[in-house]
Amino acid sequence: MASSTRVPPTEITGIYGGLLKKMSRRMLGQVPDAAGVLWHYPALLKDAMGFGRKVESWNRLDRDLASFAAMAVAGVIGCSFCLDLHYFMTHNLGLDEAKAREVPRWRESAVFTPLERSVMEYAEAMCHTPPTVTDELSAELLEALGAPAMLELTFRVGAMNMTARGNVALGIRSQEFAASCGLPPLASPAAGGLTPA
Repeated sequence: MASSTRVPPTEITGIYGGLLKKMSRRMLGQVPDAAGVLWHYPALLKDAMGFGRKVESWNRLDRDLASFAAMAVAGVIGCSFCLDLHYFMTHNLGLDEAKAREVPRWRESAVFTPLERSVMEYAEAMCHTPPTVTDELSAELLEALGAPAMLELTFRVGAMNMTARGNVALGIRSQEFAASCGLPPLASPAAGGLTPA
């Protein structure tokens, strides 16, 4: 697949580069264009990956809720790479694939619980400028999740905003990780919704 990124990927070299390629192939089946783009500044890539691993180590929020929130952020921002990667990761982590598939059209889908809907509503509200999170929604989630999980949700959404916005700005798009493991395509966003780039 020819890259369409705004910063062309560079060759990943050296010992650390070899490890990165090996790890990428093991986890994803391929080395994503994003790795080649960020390889222009290896220290930045290393720090971004380290931060991502730390975010993934947080464990106060239910894993399905964390996945749905991340995918909701990716959908509203339009990061097809993030949507695809999180759908793929849902499969690899044994999470609810059927629900994850429906995240792009969560408002119209009948598969989500009220709590899951509130989590995705909160995630999307944090993406707006200015954020549109309400006191009522925050209070509802605080009561349902507890303070530690509410904090994790908030900071996971913030981290996903950084990642998704960076990917969109750099022109990093889906590389069809989910298709490579036989997952059906993600549901199409609702009419009038944002379509991932």
